[in-house]
Amino acid sequence: MSQESQDQTINPAEAAAAENPAPAAEVAPSAEELLQAAEAKAQENHDAFLRAKAETENIRKRAITDVTNAHKYAVENFATELLAVKDSLEAALAVETATVESLKSGAELTLKQLSAAFEKYKLAELSPLGQKFDPHRHQAISMVEAEAEPNTVVQVLQKGYVLHDRVVRPALVTVAKARGA
Repeated sequence: MSQESQDQTINPAEAAAAENPAPAAEVAPSAEELLQAAEAKAQENHDAFLRAKAETENIRKRAITDVTNAHKYAVENFATELLAVKDSLEAALAVETATVESLKSGAELTLKQLSAAFEKYKLAELSPLGQKFDPHRHQAISMVEAEAEPNTVVQVLQKGYVLHDRVVRPALVTVAKARGA
């Protein structure tokens, strides 16, 4: 190979480095500079960790407070609705010359207020007369022989209530048993 062809195969990066030789000290930082940079980065990461840890602790405390308040004041709106019912009952008792008719009409209006509050907060009655006995929603007090099919509710002694889909109080019922059993 001729000298000219060898010159043409020289890497352009090598040619640039040959033209501008840089001192070795400028290219590679000293060990002390590397150590200082690493310490600064470590301190920065440590500070970020402490801030994140403090933020997490604040969120945890706030969540505990929110849950405590939710338990404490969960029925506040429902209680407010019931205050109108209590006021109506007190007003009925405060009348000195009440007649049976006025007391009855007052009690009916008060019952409507209470029913409206129950409906607003999804508290519904369980009145299972004629339905199949459901041990999750009914509490059987006794079994009697009846014309109805066995395990059918034949008498409701006390209504039950559900809040949304959860039974608050099961209905107290009497259940039909098979004849001759």
